[in-house]
Amino acid sequence: MEISELHIAVKSSLTSAELDDVGALVAEARWNQTADDWRLFIQRGRVHAAHTPEGRIIATAATLPYGDRFAWVSMVLVAGQYRRRGLATLLMRRAMDDLSAARLVPVLDATPDGRPVYLALGFTDCWGFHRLRRERQGAQDAACDAVCAPAGVVIRAVTDADWLALRAYDAAAFGAQRSPVLAGLRGRLPAVELIAESGNRIVGFCMGRDGRIAAQIGPLVAESDAIACAILSCALAGIDAPVFVDLADAKGEVRTFLEARGFAPARPFTRMLLGAPTRFDDPARTFAVVGPEFG
Repeated sequence: MEISELHIAVKSSLTSAELDDVGALVAEARWNQTADDWRLFIQRGRVHAAHTPEGRIIATAATLPYGDRFAWVSMVLVAGQYRRRGLATLLMRRAMDDLSAARLVPVLDATPDGRPVYLALGFTDCWGFHRLRRERQGAQDAACDAVCAPAGVVIRAVTDADWLALRAYDAAAFGAQRSPVLAGLRGRLPAVELIAESGNRIVGFCMGRDGRIAAQIGPLVAESDAIACAILSCALAGIDAPVFVDLADAKGEVRTFLEARGFAPARPFTRMLLGAPTRFDDPARTFAVVGPEFG
């Protein structure tokens, strides 16, 4: 089937059958997203989709705006039999045109295979992170002592009363308000919804979510390596399942901490920007991202 025979549309909702279609794309790519993740794009962003004449979705590209500065581009997926026909590039250009019209800087997280494609579209490298994976808690984890928080720092569960302050703290570190995404994470992995406080001041937090193949911890934002490790120590104690942490390459001390607890590198990513010279987030406080689909 030629690309000219496909119907390209921006989705305002996804039917049950279409959720099955996009779920099949995720499964074929061996990615981790669930229907809840797709709903976040529909509710807060846009999903560009290619349909066969019969109405089956066979390719996607999604965008998610963050305030009036930048927007994420992700979920670039094409069914196997339709690859290498320029369909991913077509959908990417549609997504980028939308963001250009809105005067938003496109940002994405590229795999090694995707990076040359995005370089050809004009994106430039910004910084890197690695997906680290632990299969399950085991003897190696049990042998590691829990990490205590630094003196004066208390780590506890996030409550509704924390929400306004947590949103503001996150926005200052991320570079934009992303409360809809954080709200979409709440309740999906309660064991890792943690906040670190010193006095009445937030000095770190993390959240997470369930996934198709593994739980994911992120975002993890903190004032120091020691606080980040203490938060992770508490979070990991509540997960006895495969888990991902997408950790910034610059955070070597935290990577050593995770590798001592059974984590191993799964794949690298490169954060790339189009038309902006520098990153928007605070590199000192950015430890783990939500994931390459959300930033």
